This record gives sequence, C-alpha cells and structure tokens, in this order.
Amino acid sequence: MLIVPGSRSAFRHRLAWLASSLCITAKLGAAMSTKTIDSHLHVWANGDEASQAFPYVQEPPDNLKDLASTDELLKQMDAHGIDGALIVQPINHKFDHSYIMAAVQNHPKRFKGMLLHDPSLSAEKAVETLEDLALKGCVGVRFNPYLWPKLSAQSWEPMSKGSGLAVYKRCAELNMPVGIMCFQGLELHYDDILALLDSSPDTILILDHFGFTSLEKPLTFNKLLGLAKFPQVYVKISALFRLSDTSPYERVREERFLPLLHAFGSDRLMYGSDFPFVLEHPEQYGMVTRVSSWIDNEKDRINILGGTAENVFGPWGIDSPKTDKNT
Repeated sequence: MLIVPGSRSAFRHRLAWLASSLCITAKLGAAMSTKTIDSHLHVWANGDEASQAFPYVQEPPDNLKDLASTDELLKQMDAHGIDGALIVQPINHKFDHSYIMAAVQNHPKRFKGMLLHDPSLSAEKAVETLEDLALKGCVGVRFNPYLWPKLSAQSWEPMSKGSGLAVYKRCAELNMPVGIMCFQGLELHYDDILALLDSSPDTILILDHFGFTSLEKPLTFNKLLGLAKFPQVYVKISALFRLSDTSPYERVREERFLPLLHAFGSDRLMYGSDFPFVLEHPEQYGMVTRVSSWIDNEKDRINILGGTAENVFGPWGIDSPKTDKNT
C-alpha cells in the first residue's frame, strides 16, 4: 500500500512504529532498573506563566499556585533523588495539554506525559486526539469519570461505552496504559472497570491512589484485591494522605500496602507522590522515603520505586521516540 507523506495513513504508520518502539524499549530498559521514578504528579503554570502563555481553565489552590511549575518540580526531584516522573495532566489546564507537553519536550530524559481524556468528544475525534498527543510525547491516558456527564443527565454513558471505549481499545494498540481516578470511591466505578477489562484485555489499566479505597471501607478494598486476578491491572502506591490516615501512615502500610503487595506483587505496584498536593503534608516531596522504608526486599523496592513504571511506560533517561517537537 502506498503511504502518502502527511496523510492520515502516514500518521498511523508512524504511530504503529512508535508503539512498537515503546514496547521494545520498555522491556529492555526496565530490567532491574535502579532509577527512582515518580509515577504520579501534576505540574501547572505559575502565575506569571499563566498570564503570559498558559492560562488556567480552573484556578489552582492559592497556597500551591506558584509551587507546581516545571522548574519547581525539578528542584524537588533533584533534592530528593528522583530520576524521572510521569506528569498527569492537571484539571487546572483541563484539555489544553500545552504546558505538560512543553515540560516533556524540554526535559525528555526526566518527564513523560499522561493526557486527560475529554469525554465530550466523539469516538473518532477522541481517538484522533489520543494519536496526536501520543506523537507529541504522551505515553498514557487518564480517565476521570467525574468529567463525564452526571448519571442523571440524558447524555450520560459509562466509561466503557462511546468515546471512552474507543480510546481504551486504541490504547492497547498503542501500548498506552489507561489510569483511572475513582475519586469518590472504587465501588462507584467497579462494574464499569470490569466492563473495560472485558472489552480490551490487552489494555493496561492503572488505578490511581490505592484505587481510592478508604480505610473505612474494607469491603471496597476487597474488591480491589479481587482485581489482582486480571494481569493487566496495576495499582499506584500514591497519595497516602488521601486514605484517612496521617503521618507516619501505619494504617496505610498495614491495611493497604502490604495486602496489595501480597495480592498483586511488586511488579504491578508503582510509587507516586501526587505532587504538588503532597507538599501540604509532613513528608512533603520526601514521601518516597516513607514508602521505601516499608519495603524489605530489594527486588520489590526496585520494582515499586521505578522498575514497574519503566516496564509500563518505557525507560526514563533517554530521549523518548514519542517526543516530537515538529508534530
């Protein structure tokens, strides 16, 4: 078949090559990686950057407004020995990914990006957006179910239908994991998640922040443990402070982390800080030290603090084949 340069066919041909490259480099680069990777954080423009080039869609918290820029993050990473990070698109810039794309393109050895899916798009447009951002450096997609129309709305549909399903399936072909933020509790989205898992078993599904399984909801946590039977499900050991516990987070360790380690294994768990929100808590960006102290086995430590993230998203420390300033 003749592939015309600049055509959609050429575009998809390049995407196929990139997906293959990501799969190969992930397998090679993650073998016993000793890098420390923060698999979950956000950056947004500071006040000056927002007024000049990257306007907010939603104002960030006043106390964090100027603490979440790319430059501020790099200072924190350097101070705490973090080699690389996955930047998850923040709600403050909503579906304008230009700020995180600038971070990825300016610092390709330190950052990778996870885009935010826009559920208002048609299936065709949503897949096109996914492909466009994949070529610019995104290696994953975030589903925030609270951006879908409310359940009472006539236009409501679950994540596992329409554009959500189309993107989820395409992510399998592009080797791009889908992260899900069950902010009000895993139990509210459990059936929808099962439908996604059934619809595309080859798509990697990542649950943010311990799956949002509150310490006060043991039955919900049992549902999360049950998802360990699906080999494509991963869990982020992130945002400890969102689980109704306080420093030193002993209940999180005993009632969440250790059971997850037993059920999923360290090769399906990955550390994330939830910067900049972690700055509001005693450990601040040094939370990685707290989680590291929970891990007795060196192989488990390597996996959770970096190896799993590199296995899923590809290695850090090299120029990503997905970073393309001219696309």
